[in-house]
Amino acid sequence: MNRLLTPPYCRVLSMKKLTVLILTLLAFQSWSQQAEPLIFRERTFDFGEIEERKGIADHEFTFTNNSGRPVKILSVQASCGCTTPGWSQNPVPQGKNGFIKVSFDPKGRPGYFNKSLTVTTDWDTNPIILQIKGQVVTGAERETSDFPIANGNLYFKTKSFNFGKAFINKDPARKQFPVMNKGTLPIKFLEVAKPAYLTVEVPVVLASQEIGAIVVSYDARQKNQFGFASDNIQITTDDAGQELKSISVYAMLEEYYPVPSGEEATRIPILTIREETIDLGHFRQSTTIDRGVMIKNVGKTDLQIKALQGNCACIWAEVANKLIRPGDSTLLKISFKPQSRGGTQQKAITLYSNDPRNPVRRINVLAYIED
Repeated sequence: MNRLLTPPYCRVLSMKKLTVLILTLLAFQSWSQQAEPLIFRERTFDFGEIEERKGIADHEFTFTNNSGRPVKILSVQASCGCTTPGWSQNPVPQGKNGFIKVSFDPKGRPGYFNKSLTVTTDWDTNPIILQIKGQVVTGAERETSDFPIANGNLYFKTKSFNFGKAFINKDPARKQFPVMNKGTLPIKFLEVAKPAYLTVEVPVVLASQEIGAIVVSYDARQKNQFGFASDNIQITTDDAGQELKSISVYAMLEEYYPVPSGEEATRIPILTIREETIDLGHFRQSTTIDRGVMIKNVGKTDLQIKALQGNCACIWAEVANKLIRPGDSTLLKISFKPQSRGGTQQKAITLYSNDPRNPVRRINVLAYIED
């Protein structure tokens, strides 16, 4: 019975896939002539920790006019009186850079913050939303939160060493991580085991109640991968009872590109994505869902897709062509297999390219998994 049903069932599936592909291509035809009028280097900026006593913190969002004509910023509205915006007052010519500056006043605002800026231009009526976020800490919080993480008699400010961004086309990043000996005896540092692309400098000895630093250099060029990276270093000490200190090291690895300006900005690859949020709808755990997204190079030089990375083992992606000529496009295929996951799912694919204005792009994938 199953053998009789199999061939027509397969033909139905093939027709469904063909229909999806045709609809995708038809939608892409109407989109392919369009591009983002203002290309922002970033639309969200994380200040990290801001000390209240240090006063106002500033950040500048830069953009390039890719619209084909001069564009004027008409207004920038902040979501809070603690945020003061500024912006390019004159029309920004085609291919030139403009800016939106934001100043955040942390006074009297301890804790987490997330504020938005609504940007209106004379290009169209659709506003552009920019965001800033971070954590305001007071002097008292800073003092009481120093070295809360115990590892034997050595105390650290954090459980792991986080580099943030490290660039695979620049010199090694170098960062200090404070450490304190809260024991009653001196602690000697005897040996360090670590990957070849990490260099670790430790104190020879820390006296009781002394503060020192572990200095780590991260050679992302030698690591040679894109995206989130997790490593481990092991430090052997004479701290009785817990001689071995195991510490995780995290980094986001990508390439660095200076923001292009002037004539240079007209001779670069520009990556555009048809959909940056994809809703796969409802499906069962046993199903693997494939979805195609068209990406296009609307710039003047070759676009290279350097890497694709899913944020879990359940989602992955591939492109038909990693090299996209000016004016050409390719299909990005995203596959999601829920395995034992159920309910609402929010996953993502991160795309790394040589588009100097947006070298890292994120495609959000939504789904609901039925039991």
